[in-house]
Amino acid sequence: MPDEDLEKKVYILEGIDCANCAAKIEAKIRQMPEVGFASVAFATKQLRVSANNQAELLPKMQAVVDSIEDGVTIVPRQRKKLSGISNTKVYILEGLDCANCAAKIEAKLRTLNGVDDLTITYATKQMKLSAKNPDQMIPMIKETIDAMEDGITIVPKDNKVIKSEEAGEKKFSFNNPLVSIGVGAGIFIIGEILEHVGNVPTIPMFALFLIAYLVLGGKVLITAGKNIMKGQVFDENFLMCIATIGAFCIQEFPEAVGVMLFYRIGEYFEEKATEQSRTQIMEAVDLRPEVVNLVIGNDVRIIDAEEANVGDILLVRPGDRIPLDGVIIDGESRIDTSPVTGEPVPVMAKTGDNIVSGCVNTSGQLKIRVEKILEESMVTRILDSVENAAASKPNIDKFITRFARVYTPFVVLFALFVAVVLPFILPDSLNWHFFVDSAYTGTVNTIHGTSGTASIYTALTFLVISCPCALVLSVPLAFFSGIGAGSKKGILFKGGIAIESLKNVKAIVMDKTGTITKGNFVVQKANPAGNAMTANDLLAISASCELSSTHPIGNSIVEAAEEKGLSIERPSKVEEIAGHGIRAELSRGVVLCGNRKLMDAQNVDLSAYQKENFGTEVLVAVNGKFVGNIVISDTVKDDAKDAIAAVKKQGIITAMLTGDAQESADAVAKETGIDEVHAKLLPQDKLSELKKIRENHGAVMFVGDGINDAPVLAGADVGAAMGSGADAAIEAADVVFMNSEMKAIPEAVGIAKMTNSISWQNVVFALAIKIIVMIMGLFGFANMWIAVFADTGVSVLCLLNSIRILHRK
Repeated sequence: MPDEDLEKKVYILEGIDCANCAAKIEAKIRQMPEVGFASVAFATKQLRVSANNQAELLPKMQAVVDSIEDGVTIVPRQRKKLSGISNTKVYILEGLDCANCAAKIEAKLRTLNGVDDLTITYATKQMKLSAKNPDQMIPMIKETIDAMEDGITIVPKDNKVIKSEEAGEKKFSFNNPLVSIGVGAGIFIIGEILEHVGNVPTIPMFALFLIAYLVLGGKVLITAGKNIMKGQVFDENFLMCIATIGAFCIQEFPEAVGVMLFYRIGEYFEEKATEQSRTQIMEAVDLRPEVVNLVIGNDVRIIDAEEANVGDILLVRPGDRIPLDGVIIDGESRIDTSPVTGEPVPVMAKTGDNIVSGCVNTSGQLKIRVEKILEESMVTRILDSVENAAASKPNIDKFITRFARVYTPFVVLFALFVAVVLPFILPDSLNWHFFVDSAYTGTVNTIHGTSGTASIYTALTFLVISCPCALVLSVPLAFFSGIGAGSKKGILFKGGIAIESLKNVKAIVMDKTGTITKGNFVVQKANPAGNAMTANDLLAISASCELSSTHPIGNSIVEAAEEKGLSIERPSKVEEIAGHGIRAELSRGVVLCGNRKLMDAQNVDLSAYQKENFGTEVLVAVNGKFVGNIVISDTVKDDAKDAIAAVKKQGIITAMLTGDAQESADAVAKETGIDEVHAKLLPQDKLSELKKIRENHGAVMFVGDGINDAPVLAGADVGAAMGSGADAAIEAADVVFMNSEMKAIPEAVGIAKMTNSISWQNVVFALAIKIIVMIMGLFGFANMWIAVFADTGVSVLCLLNSIRILHRK
């Protein structure tokens, strides 16, 4: 292509309000010698230009625009900003490898002047900053972070997908921790062999183990020293240094080196497990394309997905993921929607059908016209939703963060108490001493002993397990995994609080139309009066009468007749009577189709009419004589009955709020098994009924899809919206069911309960192991090796436990 090697940039034409002027601007800019390609999309006010030296070209293009239309300004396109007084921007904290440090940094940064809001999500290493000018705040934030933790770099979040080759480059870095672990472990093993098989003097053995210790723990010592200079005393590096140096001081050389080795190995596996879990979750939700195939005439050009514009034609080959939201203009294929909706059965799509990004084209080749740019397409909406949800911390996360601030100082003080005080206050029968050495030959006293518990050594084990990283890391990762598991099934949780609240729900209240039912009108049956005609004749006459109607009820009658292959006659004359129905002239005579008001107004005898208990009825009369009625109602979703049964199996009460007639509501409730029905409600009545249900049963989840459901969604303990519903409902909801299926309701509850259960499992397990090791230490049964397992080993196990949610069936 002629502009293949040119710099490409997108601008906004601010103030453009004339499509014709936009076309003139496009033509004029294309004629500029410096420009290789230019296009203007009036619908989005975007100007896309391919040229070198874009900065120098901008004033010249502005001059061209000024010559055509006054008041139009060319500005570079910026990423869409979140609403509010503050501007919100997301940054990546590269080098952040400690969950507890992340919590401390977040707490400190929130106190800075100019910061309106700030959240650090350790699971994604993202810092979400709200300020008047976020970029201007970065130097101050960087200075604050450097004062607390070294090696952290702040970079703006790059919205492009990372290439696999780039992601893998770090594996070959000279900073690979496996090198120092391998060398240190080798020296340690040599030392252990010499200690057991050779009569090596103490000083050479000390020197050998010291070299191994420095190789393994040099970085830890340096980091601890820097943090002490910054006033960060109670961190993991400092505590490990004190514990292992203490072991050297009491001549436990192998133990000091072995503990540092075990710590480094545990730290390495913890980092890998964290990265692996983060990668698994992000791969499940990050469906954004890196490039797209742009069709220009008979040619196909590969461009960055960010540069694709509304109106562009894209080629989607079999096996490709749909890159951007659009409409099919050529071809047909089966589309796998499971990445977006969780629905495993592919659906047929053809020319004219809307198609959302993230789905997979399984068979035919398609051409689609872009309807939404990358930042507005479904793939970005899903990713933003997941990342924002990860930043919204549940109460248990906030509690653990506060608990961690107290836990470490408490354990350190308790270790000091054990080391210095216990030998003096415990009776001699418990055999506690400062130091215990079986080779000791002097007088046994409080300071020295040959057996029993050594208070100094026990205190050192306490220091090893005093870091709260396992606690601080495991809870947010569990919730992040829950959010990722939901997104894989087409369930978007808008925050950890929504997941946390969902586990406490005692009643699920649902709207009827569009939630329990499909929101479409379908003919259920035709009831002829007497033997005047058959059901098919009645349906055919009604369809002929409704043939030109635009009302959904009339359309459903025509569709039902066509599906049965009935002969439909076009009326010679049609009169639509507002609020009553239709009067049509057919070969059989004058036909009336409508409600009872129409029949009464035309003096039709309805003595043969028998009212149904559900649905909407269309009464039919021919030449003034009642001939029957047609029953039309909304169709219950195929999975509604099973979904309601699954919800009730979870011990949750089900209820329905609807503005429909009581008979229709009761029929739907009977078919699906819903416990409570509240019908004939106005929008404002739904909220009051919801409050009554909450008073009777407890916390309530409301599921709806209409624009009039927004107040009830916001008023519920948890609001859930069907993805096919109104934007206002989706915006107000805490949970969005992308597939609009009822089965998503019990699935969401199940994921929420499992997420909360795993987060508490992690907390209880981590605390229990630490407490057990402390008790074992008090009785002389725990050493520093076990203490390291209680720290890094427990962290790894909690991480592995958290990502179980991703594999939930």
